[in-house]
Amino acid sequence: MTDVKPMRADARRNYERLLEEAQRAFAEHGVEASLEEIARRAGVGIGTLYRHFPTRDALLETLLRARFDAQAERARELLAHPEPLNALHTWLAGLGDATGTFRGLVELTADALNDETSRLYESCHAMREVGSQLVERAKRAGELREDVTAHELLLLLHAASWAGGHLPGEGGMQRLLALVFEGLRAS
Repeated sequence: MTDVKPMRADARRNYERLLEEAQRAFAEHGVEASLEEIARRAGVGIGTLYRHFPTRDALLETLLRARFDAQAERARELLAHPEPLNALHTWLAGLGDATGTFRGLVELTADALNDETSRLYESCHAMREVGSQLVERAKRAGELREDVTAHELLLLLHAASWAGGHLPGEGGMQRLLALVFEGLRAS
């Protein structure tokens, strides 16, 4: 077991400022926001950003890990919900909101589901695993079509999230997800 050396106070402040500015930049400009601009806004050099976050994926993974872990925990809680299909829909809607935070994040997380080298893979894979339990539970209850997989549902969610962002007004992803679910109900 290796001992992790605690960060110096100034390094911790730089780390926190980088995360704050990255959150703002990604919200404003999407996942392709300039890392140089993030460092500048945080008041540090680009080398400091890369010391803390060697890649863009590492920075995104740090920002998103807590959000994705919370979605996996929410799925575990919903396994006890009395209506399995409603539980699955509730979880996917929350996940859609979480992945729609930054422009381009939908594509990134969809790719991360299949790329074991991605820094986001572990978080995305954990969500898919617990999501699979919700899917299987809805199938066993006879509420969800037997031929639907968790992977397909996640890809449909990503599609609804991406397309919903191109609809006028608020709630586009939620509306599209509701339409998808109507087609997924067991007959």
